[in-house]
Amino acid sequence: MRLYLASTSPARRALLAQSGIEPVLVSPGVDEDAVGAAAAAVLGRDLTGPELVSLLAVAKASAVADSAVAGSPVDGVVFGGDSAFEVDGRLYGKPHDPDVARERWRQMLAAGGGTLWSGHCVIDRRRGLDPATGRTGGTAPAGTVPPVRPLVTSPADVPSLGDVAPGGSALAADGDRVVAVDSAVLTFAEDVSADEIDAYVATGEPLEVAGAFTIDGRAAAYITRIDGAPSAVIGMSLPMLRSMLLRGFGIAWQDLWSL
Repeated sequence: MRLYLASTSPARRALLAQSGIEPVLVSPGVDEDAVGAAAAAVLGRDLTGPELVSLLAVAKASAVADSAVAGSPVDGVVFGGDSAFEVDGRLYGKPHDPDVARERWRQMLAAGGGTLWSGHCVIDRRRGLDPATGRTGGTAPAGTVPPVRPLVTSPADVPSLGDVAPGGSALAADGDRVVAVDSAVLTFAEDVSADEIDAYVATGEPLEVAGAFTIDGRAAAYITRIDGAPSAVIGMSLPMLRSMLLRGFGIAWQDLWSL
């Protein structure tokens, strides 16, 4: 079974490859800043971390789900994901600029850590839909806990997953779409110096990643504790993705392995 990754992120691809899955990479072409700003304007307030990452995950997966890939319709499941790092109630996306990255590191170290929010959306686009149900997916195993919640959205098309505490998660489904948020709480080392920040920023590694750090790169030495799924901090929560596929569509994790 094909898994289409609505992302060109090397980190997300590497996570899947390490799990035995070779995804089809497709750039979603989504303007993240514009999508987030439009939703905030409709709601009349800033989006929370779970709201923002789930909104962008849905936007990315939706952009790929009904497109043609290499001239053919999508035939499989599509995954879209997004991440944001929250420190003292403020969300940090990709800094892009070295000066911004340095300032963010100073703020993150002053706070001692923060919460990495990871948004997920899986859309079922397998061919051969059951005409009776309008979908291909099976049903989650009986007794699955917690149950899959019905997915509802706000007037700004923001998925409503309820209150998600730092370190917590939530999952909801609607027909051929499952949306989820997972999170991890990170603690930074207390003795990171300004010289270390400058050296790290100079590598360019933190400029295009949420929160201006990666735990699968040079920043791993500056992070002393992770409470939550480590893979969520890298780009997608593999335990959450497995749960979404199984509970939403009855798809077993091993069905995606490249044997």
